[in-house]
Amino acid sequence: MTARRTLTSAERLDWLRLARTASIGPATFAALLARFTDVRAACDAVPRLARRGGARELRIPDEASAREEIERTAQLGGRIVASAEPEFPAGLAALDPPPPVISVLGDPTLLQREMIAVVGARNASGLGIKLAGMIASDLGRAGLIVVSGLARGIDQAAHRASIDSGTIAILAGGVDVIYPPESRDLYQDISRRGAIVSEMPLGMAPLPRHFPRRNRIISGLARGVVVIEAAERSGSLITAHYAAEQGREVFAVPGSPLDPRAKGANRLIRDGAVLTESADDVLNAISPMLKQGFREAVPQDSPLPPPGAEIEGEADRVRSAVREKLGPAPVDVDELIRQTTAPAEAVTTVLLELELAGMVQRHPGNRVAWK
Repeated sequence: MTARRTLTSAERLDWLRLARTASIGPATFAALLARFTDVRAACDAVPRLARRGGARELRIPDEASAREEIERTAQLGGRIVASAEPEFPAGLAALDPPPPVISVLGDPTLLQREMIAVVGARNASGLGIKLAGMIASDLGRAGLIVVSGLARGIDQAAHRASIDSGTIAILAGGVDVIYPPESRDLYQDISRRGAIVSEMPLGMAPLPRHFPRRNRIISGLARGVVVIEAAERSGSLITAHYAAEQGREVFAVPGSPLDPRAKGANRLIRDGAVLTESADDVLNAISPMLKQGFREAVPQDSPLPPPGAEIEGEADRVRSAVREKLGPAPVDVDELIRQTTAPAEAVTTVLLELELAGMVQRHPGNRVAWK
């Protein structure tokens, strides 16, 4: 994690340019910052590294396009916050790695408050929607900001019940893209009285691959995630899984074994989630955590050596061995280094080049696999 500080205008442009480059996600962004002395040096090096990884061409957005996104966001009444800045939410800053940037419409001060996530089924039952409203309303009255994903069903019920006390909607597309379309009135109300947040660029439509990243932000912002009605393999369970990985509390409302919408929440309870019937169950569990801060990733005191001629020469020597050891199943990077018997810096350089070329994907737990 980079130490918190206010970026200069030039640094902000470079930060956004790097974050908006194709094939650079949070993990690759963090690897580049650890490798280079500053974000401008990383921007300058990326095209060359991508070519070494096998890409024909990788273009970084120019300063004009980054400046335009910043200005358009400001015209909408929002701003773009980099993960290095003091205004970046503490919960997200604690993630390893954090999203490089978020766009925020509405009241950014809500992101400095204590938050709780309430998520659940899109095709929720009437009782589920009623309970979601009751729990969200009570949590709001207790001083917590309610975070959810603006989806139909439970998410929208939680937002509506907490609009007066404070609510934040996390989107899978750009902050200016209303999804689902029928939530326009609620979206506009939240943008006036709460906050809309996204990791994605302005104008980007929500794609299936974006929703896990949205869910990771929902859980990362909050002290815990309350799941109300979730089928097996639902997005709500992905959010709960992220919460558990991030050290957040997981809460689940039990339901009838005959209702498929209850299977996911019931399984969470079997796996150790807090059985939840009211807001009091949530408040009793998280009250000791409040105001104590999040456990953040250890800052990198100094960058790793840039891949100069010597390291790149070593990377050329071991590239074939690294590629042979990679497959569709994720493998631990440390295990890859051990199996190739190559210097760690050479292996990580090859992996970084392949990531930038869009050929390798990084997975949780410092694991990599072919895309």
